[in-house]
Amino acid sequence: MTIDKGKERYNGKNIAVLGLAKSGAAVARVLKACGANVLVNDMKPRSECPAAEELEREGIRVICGEHPANLPDETIDMVVKNPGIPYTSPPVQRALALGIPVVTEVEIAYHLSDAPIIGITGSNGKTTTTTLLGRIFEEGNRSPVVAGNIGTPLSEQAVCVQAGQVLIAELSSFQLKGTQDFHPSIACLLNVYDAHLDYHKTKEDYVYSKSRLFANQGAEDVAVLNYDNAICRGLEPSIRSTVLWFSSAGEVEQGSYIENGDVVFRRPQSGPLSERLADAAPVEKIIAVDDVALPGLHNLENVLAAVCMARAAGVAPDTIRSVLATFAGVEHRLEFVADVDGVKYYNDSKATNPEASSRAIMSFTAPIVLIAGGLDRGIDFKELVPLLKKHVKAMITYGQTAEKLLARGQEAGINNCKRVDTVTDAVAEAHLMAQSGDIVLLSPACASWDMYTSFEERGSMFKQSVHKLKTSR
Repeated sequence: MTIDKGKERYNGKNIAVLGLAKSGAAVARVLKACGANVLVNDMKPRSECPAAEELEREGIRVICGEHPANLPDETIDMVVKNPGIPYTSPPVQRALALGIPVVTEVEIAYHLSDAPIIGITGSNGKTTTTTLLGRIFEEGNRSPVVAGNIGTPLSEQAVCVQAGQVLIAELSSFQLKGTQDFHPSIACLLNVYDAHLDYHKTKEDYVYSKSRLFANQGAEDVAVLNYDNAICRGLEPSIRSTVLWFSSAGEVEQGSYIENGDVVFRRPQSGPLSERLADAAPVEKIIAVDDVALPGLHNLENVLAAVCMARAAGVAPDTIRSVLATFAGVEHRLEFVADVDGVKYYNDSKATNPEASSRAIMSFTAPIVLIAGGLDRGIDFKELVPLLKKHVKAMITYGQTAEKLLARGQEAGINNCKRVDTVTDAVAEAHLMAQSGDIVLLSPACASWDMYTSFEERGSMFKQSVHKLKTSR
């Protein structure tokens, strides 16, 4: 691994990496290549840390199975923590008490990247929007590298990008909270809803963490914000870059919106971005809404956000239009699985909060058999009741929140409600409940971690079970 930019920043430093997940192993290797003295620590036993021996062979010290009481000590210059490790964790608390900087690997990636960074965050829609923007850049021969919370550690890609490439990063609030200098040239906040409050403790901290995306931007940069989200609007006074708005509900002064059934983009009338887009028409038609391949109002918002970012980067409208007409979505996000006896099955396992499930439910006009449940984060799910009443004919729940969700289904007047043990059991029950013309929708409204290692595993179990229905007919 050859590293040029930023290497001197970490050369000779003593750095502790907390968490030996994919991003921890990646950033440990990157820092070692920069000449840092790296120690990796993970609470999991060594038997659950498959990367430990490999890292040790590369000269990186690894401690598994405990957090040593003296870690970190005064000799440590920086702590790089896995985003999911809470700030209440003893080594994090000790670092803060000693005045040692605590960052996530996103911060390291920024200092080592030779490419401009486009950062995308939000409570919902991050992966779809990041993937869509990557496809648009590919179509426009912009050499994108897509990484971050989407699956590939940002630090791993940051040291590989070359001149002329663009780093497009999906970023979580967990990652952004641990940044100091991180500075994307284009930054997008899709929306903010109640989520991850078990980690952040307060909504104020959650919003603050999301807003770190804009903290180091200046006049030459671009911020893309959802005008239809009150929290996004409230951030505008603190943002120093050019703001582009997107709205599915009405016209905006600059940015993207819907006009006469078309997605349009209105460029700024002054400032650096206006100068860069000087040859463009004041208002450009991008594509008819009916020609957009992604289903659902929530995906239309993702499309509008992607249009703003792509145009801010100078991608031509024809290129954007070509991708929007063909891009149908990503796995586990309102993903069509199969038609079994006239019943359509959809996998929306990425819907890990009630707002995401609400959007999925509203995407259909046919009667829905809803499968929901998962990790209990103390949410009451009351906001789902009106939608359940209007759209859902039957409901199947599982996991820690099964009883809560059943109660909301009964409150909505759904007579056919049942609790099961697993997603596999839920598919079998749904097959019995659904009739031709119905939709069976896995949209859990909860995280997966009470029963499954990830939303991907949960969604894959759902799809496997659906495909077994097809083969057993």
